[in-house]
Amino acid sequence: MDLPVGPPVPPKEAVSPSRTPLPGRSVSLVPLTPDHAPALWRHLGGDANRWRWTYMLGAGFPTYPSCEEAIATWSASRDPLFYAVVVSGEALGLMSYMSVVPAHRRIEIGSVILGERLQRSRAATEAFYLLLRRAFEDLGYLRVEWKANALNEPSLAAARRLGFAFEGVFRKHMVVKGRQRDTAYFSITDAEWPAVKGGLEAWLADGNFDEHGKQKRGLRECREAFKQGP
Repeated sequence: MDLPVGPPVPPKEAVSPSRTPLPGRSVSLVPLTPDHAPALWRHLGGDANRWRWTYMLGAGFPTYPSCEEAIATWSASRDPLFYAVVVSGEALGLMSYMSVVPAHRRIEIGSVILGERLQRSRAATEAFYLLLRRAFEDLGYLRVEWKANALNEPSLAAARRLGFAFEGVFRKHMVVKGRQRDTAYFSITDAEWPAVKGGLEAWLADGNFDEHGKQKRGLRECREAFKQGP
C-alpha cells in the first residue's frame, strides 16, 4: 500500500557554521572573544540593563566579573556559536547560531540581545540579514528557526517583521528562572528565502533612507513589493 510521504531532499548535509566573521556595510558580526567583554558590559551590563535580560535564558551581567566569566564561556561555545554585533569597532550586542542540526538542514538564530544603540536600527536588521544569507546560501540549510518566549512581544514582532512565519506555541515548553515558559516557534524556509532576501535588500538600500536616516518604506512593504515583481 502506497502511503503519502514528503518530497525527496538531495542527499547532502548542511555545513556547521564556523567562527568566520560576517562583514556588512553598517555592521559586522564578529565571532565572540573575551576581548569583547568591556564593550558588552557597557551596553548590556549592570542594573540599568537588567530589563534587557527578562526573556533571556540567563540572568545577565550583574557585575563586571560575571560579564567576563560569561563572555569567556560563550566564546568557547560552538552551539550556540556567538557573534558580537560590532558597529564602528565597538561590540553593541550579541547574536548566535544555535540548535544546529546539519543532518536535517535546520538551524536557529537565537540568544539575541541588543544594546540601546542597536534597537530599531538599520545595523540590527543588516545583522539578521547576514546570518540568514550565510545559513541559506553558504551553509546549505533548508530551515532557519526563531524561538521566543510567547510573552516577549518585541521578539515576536521582530520575527514577523523580518519575514519569519509563525508556526505555533509549545505550551509549558520550558522552566526558565523558576517560571513557566510557553515558546513561540517561527521559521523561514529555503523556498521563502528569495522573497525575504529581496525585501531585506530593498529595505537596506541607501535609496530607502532620507538624509536624516529615516526609512521611506517599511520592511514588510519592501517584501510585498518584491513578491509582486516589477
